[in-house]
Amino acid sequence: MDWTTLLFSFTGRINRGKYWLAILIYLVIWIAFIAAAVMWLGGFDTDRLFSMVGAAILLWLAAIVLIVAGTWSGIATGIKRLHDREKSGWWILVFWLGPSVLSGIGSTSSASTSFVFHIASFAVTIWAIVELGFLRGTAGPNEYGPDPLSALVTAPRV
Repeated sequence: MDWTTLLFSFTGRINRGKYWLAILIYLVIWIAFIAAAVMWLGGFDTDRLFSMVGAAILLWLAAIVLIVAGTWSGIATGIKRLHDREKSGWWILVFWLGPSVLSGIGSTSSASTSFVFHIASFAVTIWAIVELGFLRGTAGPNEYGPDPLSALVTAPRV
């Protein structure tokens, strides 16, 4: 599987290792972007920071591109991981939007019910991490494609 298929395609299956590799790629890209932005803007000196309006606009545009590409890629890798678990890709809506919606409701509700919504948001987040990152996919082929680990098991050793 090539990089564009791994990060941007919505079809097929990926195993846990490739899912965590994608997470690592996102993390490295964002750390590099933030480090480059801080170096380019001259650190955290606010006097110099506000004098570089053009650079700040370019950084905002680059950040928007990274956010759009990262969101697309995160949804794509999550869907492929759900496919490996033999679940519909629509479950990604529960994992991506569920915690935000529940926390939003909790933030606007009374103190007595706020706690329940925040705990529910936390529970959905933990469920997503376990489902996508730790549970093994379906052994053998399923309706979304062949087992991504079967190629690793049957490959001849050199």
